Amino acid sequence: ERAIALHMRLSRNKQTHPAQPSLPPLSAPVSPWLHWWILLTALATLLLVGAGGLVTSHGVGMAVPDWPNTYGYNMFFFPFSRWVGGIFYEHTHRLLASFVGLMTAITAVWMFGRKARPFLRWTGVALLVLAGVARATAPARWSDALVSALTGAAALAASFAWPRAKAAPTWLRRLGVLAFLAVVLQGVLGGLRVILLRDQIGVFHAALAQLFFALMCSLALFTSGWWARTAQAHGVQDAAPAANLSWRWLFPITTLLILAQLVLGAAMRHQHAGLAIPDFPLAYGRLWPATDPAAVAMYNQHRLEVVSLNAITGSQIVLQMVHRLVAVAVLATVGACAWSTRRETGRSQQARQLARLWLGLILIQVSLGAWTVWSNKAADIATAHVVGGALSLAVGVLATVVSFRGLPLLIRTPARVFVPAAARPGSSPAGAPMLPSPRPAQAATS
Repeated sequence: ERAIALHMRLSRNKQTHPAQPSLPPLSAPVSPWLHWWILLTALATLLLVGAGGLVTSHGVGMAVPDWPNTYGYNMFFFPFSRWVGGIFYEHTHRLLASFVGLMTAITAVWMFGRKARPFLRWTGVALLVLAGVARATAPARWSDALVSALTGAAALAASFAWPRAKAAPTWLRRLGVLAFLAVVLQGVLGGLRVILLRDQIGVFHAALAQLFFALMCSLALFTSGWWARTAQAHGVQDAAPAANLSWRWLFPITTLLILAQLVLGAAMRHQHAGLAIPDFPLAYGRLWPATDPAAVAMYNQHRLEVVSLNAITGSQIVLQMVHRLVAVAVLATVGACAWSTRRETGRSQQARQLARLWLGLILIQVSLGAWTVWSNKAADIATAHVVGGALSLAVGVLATVVSFRGLPLLIRTPARVFVPAAARPGSSPAGAPMLPSPRPAQAATS
């Protein structure tokens, strides 16, 4: 009798509380080889950011005055014996940029799986035809025709041996295409900086490099096993109350603040005026330096007579002071992120760990910024400061993505609430007679 009563009670509960429809997972597993390839591309991108930092820190951005060639040579055939002085830094930066561009193109094509085979085949044929035309019309540019022919042959051969894996999800493929377009735009901006001699283009070039690195780190996260394992197929199981989600908004706000800080730093570096403020933590011995024409004239006289640096303006001094103030704001907000997530568990545990790593990076970054001033902007220290900025932005983007993981489902799927059996309609305490479950009014009238 007890078994029959339990069966009837469960049947009534199923009718009264129908099961929530399951939702498709947020991500489908991708090839682990693709994940490791993207990680390698992200690492190469970080090295590229460092190489670009060395070019700017040494002031040799114009050591190679032409583009895309290098002193009239195809960049891949430039004689090694001429890699001297500033040419070494600039030319190495260009070669590494080409390598990262190639790796990004492979990443974008890889995400299409076996669907990429026709594209590779026709791209290879087109490049081979282009190489033949270039060789026939411009025999002196044989190196360009050779590079085109080798690239076309590689693409054509890859079309027959390309993995027959399934394509990545649509949103992931779009991000891969976005990464490829970003790296192409980055190369064009670098070339325009050389051709047009515009420092403003260098600021955009530096900012896009930081964003591209953050994008590659995000792709590495999206293709990781952790991302696939945490895909929610049955709604939000460990959703926290809405009041406890307010700390998540600190992550995107702080990340945007870091991006603004990186743009300020790029503007300072591409003005080529040295250190507009030569001391730290004070500024010309004061909390806020004077920027009137007389004070600026005195600063420039000291710079020319003592350290032989370029003249500065009052706006450059204000720019560096704003950079310092934003650094304080970044340190405070990252510290708030780490403090807000100190007790998080479950899915938010990864956000807590990333917030701690983030805080450590920012502390190192502040130290490198101070060291840059104390070392009179030594090239290696300034470059380390640039690399630290790229890492800080990337960790901020990853922490933001991880902290908001699953929130779309939280918005569209009601959280499951456990109702004790004794409180459900049609149930009764143990030993008491079972009450009939309430029925809709229409059923009762019918």
